[in-house]
Amino acid sequence: MAKCTRSFLVLATLMIATGLAAQSYNVTRLDGLGGDAAANSINDRGWIAGAANKAGNAISHAALWVNGGAPMDLGALGGPDSNSAVAWPVKSNNGLVVGISDTADDNPLGEAFSCWPFFAPFTPNGKICKGFRWEKGVMTPLPPFPGGYDSYATAANNRGQIVGWAENGVHDSTCDPAFQVLQFRAVIWGPKGEMRELPPLPGDHTSAATAINDKGQVVGISGACGIAVGGVSAAHAVLWENGKPINIGDLGGHTWNTPTAINNDGTVVGFSLPADQEGTRFYKAFIWTRDAGIKKLDEFAGDVRSGAFGINDDGQIVGFSRTAGGVVRAVVWENGNAGIQNLNDLVPAGSLYLVIAGDINNDGVIAGAAFDPTTEESPGFSATPSGVTGLAATPVRLAPRSPGKVYLSQKARERVFRRWRVDVGD
Repeated sequence: MAKCTRSFLVLATLMIATGLAAQSYNVTRLDGLGGDAAANSINDRGWIAGAANKAGNAISHAALWVNGGAPMDLGALGGPDSNSAVAWPVKSNNGLVVGISDTADDNPLGEAFSCWPFFAPFTPNGKICKGFRWEKGVMTPLPPFPGGYDSYATAANNRGQIVGWAENGVHDSTCDPAFQVLQFRAVIWGPKGEMRELPPLPGDHTSAATAINDKGQVVGISGACGIAVGGVSAAHAVLWENGKPINIGDLGGHTWNTPTAINNDGTVVGFSLPADQEGTRFYKAFIWTRDAGIKKLDEFAGDVRSGAFGINDDGQIVGFSRTAGGVVRAVVWENGNAGIQNLNDLVPAGSLYLVIAGDINNDGVIAGAAFDPTTEESPGFSATPSGVTGLAATPVRLAPRSPGKVYLSQKARERVFRRWRVDVGD
């Protein structure tokens, strides 16, 4: 069934490229645990994972939506009043979910670490944060390296390998001690609990892994410690093969060069800072292949920031794009880089406003974060392809919805956009 569906999507992509029809999508709302929600991952079983806020939007919990139903609360390592989240695409289809969670323990060094921007309060709370694996209803912490306190899990493959980053006991001079003290390194946690470090590029201090495919290829970042959240820690975008880092290049800048996903063909997507934007966060979405290297993905004229967050095995890419005026919308790039499309132009009238597309599975179903202009709530969403069944199908053409007509309150902007700093003006 999946093979047939992928063939259908390839056909649909060809139709788009030749101007015969545009893909359309049906949107399903994904609610939180009394508050807002964001869907950041979808696998080929249709399991959608992300973060669901409790009432008041002061606490986030890792959540799982199955068949578009109510969110399953995956809990938190520190108890019901602690934060947790599935913050990146997790591509395991075997019932394995990974993410991050605060514990009940205070960090003895007062570190903020990497977790706090992905939780609802958006402020450090001084707790030790650890990556977790969740299987069969049980959340288990993933350990740091000896001497460290914190860890972070981003992704898992169908071989049971989990990647992320973990502190060691080294007090790193490149850290900003107001946030981070200890060095961290990219890591693979094996299915039996074993750990393997993935080193940074020569001359760099730290590394972090963001995604892994079923071949065991890992992508991530290499750089300095900084505050352990993007910036200088993402000086270089890297691919690890057989444990060795390869610099896959950038768009010319020296920060915010971050791969976010890799498919089973080894195609990498993410975001990178152009040389003329040094000192800003105006990074741009990219695609990398071994044959062609790194290239900027198509963008809308006048947009200042974009990021690619997910890619499937057919080369469909999803993410976001932001105007100079701060309007953000979910987007899709078809067939690698055959043009950018605003997802809000491809959904029925009255649908939620789709802000960020976080992931896409091999059936072409997209998961992400949305906004309801009538209630100012920020739920998650899933968008399922519809309306194109073959070359003889009637083209589905939906009236474009101008993003300029959607005005988000300041609180809504903070809740939806803080994850990737997409609404930061600098």
